[in-house]
Amino acid sequence: MKALPYMNILHYIALASAFLGAAFVCNNFLTFIFDLPGVSGTLALLGANLFEPVQSQYSSRDYAFGLLQVCSYIGAILVPIIIILNRSGQRDENLLNACSEIIVAAAFWSVMFIGIVDSFISFVRIEGLLPNIVGEDLALSLGKPAFRGTFVHLPLLLIGTIIAAYRRGIDFIWLALLIVFGELLIVITRFIFSYEQAFMGDLVRFWYAGLFLFSSAYTLVHEGHVRVDVIYANFSEKSKSYVNIFGSLILGIPLCWVVLIRGLWNQSSPFNLALLNFEVTQQGFGMYVKYLMSGFLIIFALSMLFQFSNYIIRYMNSLEQRDEATENIEVEQVK
Repeated sequence: MKALPYMNILHYIALASAFLGAAFVCNNFLTFIFDLPGVSGTLALLGANLFEPVQSQYSSRDYAFGLLQVCSYIGAILVPIIIILNRSGQRDENLLNACSEIIVAAAFWSVMFIGIVDSFISFVRIEGLLPNIVGEDLALSLGKPAFRGTFVHLPLLLIGTIIAAYRRGIDFIWLALLIVFGELLIVITRFIFSYEQAFMGDLVRFWYAGLFLFSSAYTLVHEGHVRVDVIYANFSEKSKSYVNIFGSLILGIPLCWVVLIRGLWNQSSPFNLALLNFEVTQQGFGMYVKYLMSGFLIIFALSMLFQFSNYIIRYMNSLEQRDEATENIEVEQVK
């Protein structure tokens, strides 16, 4: 069955939205962490002064990377066209789902490892044991948010990403189990041993926020979210498909882009401000993970963007399969 033109347009919007979102997030960190010119700085050098004037402190190497950043956006626009033109048969909904799964799995493993290690560092630091374990100088450095974030959290993020690349599936049950264990530990130490520290509450909030935000995309693709309505349940399967397609297109994807743009538009945007300054709580010896919780919203928006796009493609396949089945029945009846 030949695809209708508007179906290909919807397919392109879904793919381009997801790829542009990934390019936007990656280029944001390349620009502000490695001080690259970004798309706006590169275009300014080429004479297209859209957002900012040319800054002479950038080297030729920086602008070479800037051109690669521009190419990433061009690729995000052109690759969907190639995918659609080379499509044979059913539209591929596994690509976006796999990308979202890797993003969420990497975040899940990273959060689990960082929570365990950072809470241990906070505990031994509070009890005055850290200098005996790592020495006075390193113990002093581990009390600085930028040092702990750079030399403890970032390697654990890398380890979590490597595990996610090799391990298929998302083990949310383990994070949920750790949250229950953390709450149980707080209850036991508080009411039996009269011992409580700030890092204990920080750990539970850190893991719970990760569990809630990272599992949202997973729950969406598995139809796990609760629908509160009196209309949708009575729709036909075809009407439900249209509702899910245009609901994702009009409400879901724009919401994700609003979160990403408002949070990452420039260096003083909320997410960038927290992440680049390694923002921590003011609770003395608590965990140094508050800045990472701003990053949770980036993971949430990006993974949901991929899954809303995947949602569109899935229900487009459903509509096309239903139309093709109807067409085959009509042909058989004519015969």
